[in-house]
Amino acid sequence: MKINIYYGGRGVLDDPTLYVTKKMENVLKELRVTVEHVNIYEYKNGIATLPNTMKGADGIILASTVEWLGIGGYMTQFLDACWLYGDKDMIRQIYMQPVVMSTTYGEREGMLTLENAWQILGGHTCDGLCGYVDDLNEFETNPEYMKIIEKRTESMYRAVSQKSKELPGSNQAVRQTVLHSQQMDLTPEESEQLSQFVSDDNYVRQQKADIEELSSLYRDMLGVDSDEGEYISDFKGMFNPDPDFRAVYQFEIEGNHNPLTLDVAGKKLTVKYGKADHVNVYARISPGVMDRIVGGRETFQRAFGVGDMTAKGNLRQLNMLDRIFPFSES
Repeated sequence: MKINIYYGGRGVLDDPTLYVTKKMENVLKELRVTVEHVNIYEYKNGIATLPNTMKGADGIILASTVEWLGIGGYMTQFLDACWLYGDKDMIRQIYMQPVVMSTTYGEREGMLTLENAWQILGGHTCDGLCGYVDDLNEFETNPEYMKIIEKRTESMYRAVSQKSKELPGSNQAVRQTVLHSQQMDLTPEESEQLSQFVSDDNYVRQQKADIEELSSLYRDMLGVDSDEGEYISDFKGMFNPDPDFRAVYQFEIEGNHNPLTLDVAGKKLTVKYGKADHVNVYARISPGVMDRIVGGRETFQRAFGVGDMTAKGNLRQLNMLDRIFPFSES
């Protein structure tokens, strides 16, 4: 017998779901069950292909943690991938046990969400396990809780080994009569290949590089040099000097051959394309985001906060960018 454990949390050390799944894994191994533990967050760029890992599994455990609302994004993406790319005939043969632990509220609702989702996909469900954990140390040292985890794991083992039957549910009827995933006219091999392309970060990066290369080629054909003059007048025109502030910023702008360097020395500003010997803050940004910033529709701080701009170096000096270049106030 083989059982896969799919963990949909963030992998933080004090996550009670990790403790529960580890105990369940130990119990299953004592019962001579082959167990494969899959941390979904480690495959965040390849979740579309994870349903293929269920091949050969007799049962699965879907484990998630409620930290503030619902079962979390990684588990939801995995279930979406099962609906879009999963082999429905294979899923119909698999027993699923939901495990949802909560540090706030909503563990029962989370467990019910997993049960409903798996039934709509067509699979079998086993009695789930859910609980609220306020103090992880107290939870781990309570022998009664350990007995509950062991008994629920053994219950799943019996359900899978005996191929337990269950009464029909309305979820199955809804799936058969109403809900249909959008089908593309593709062979199984083409569908699997498509899902791999969707999740292949290297493929996506290569596509972006090809687009940038083509853009550079067209600029050269038109006689336009993207490294000459772009954004220089914008920064010079919006400079709000601080007599006591010194910093050198270097922006790697996607598609440009040379970085944009801002050398702020009190009331003096030097803006040029090229590398500097000493840099306090390195940043990487796309032309679209930079256009929004110099156009006053975005700030450096907000772009950094949401991940549209990456940066390393002195964060205090990074925070000064919006003060000495107040584009959003213009």
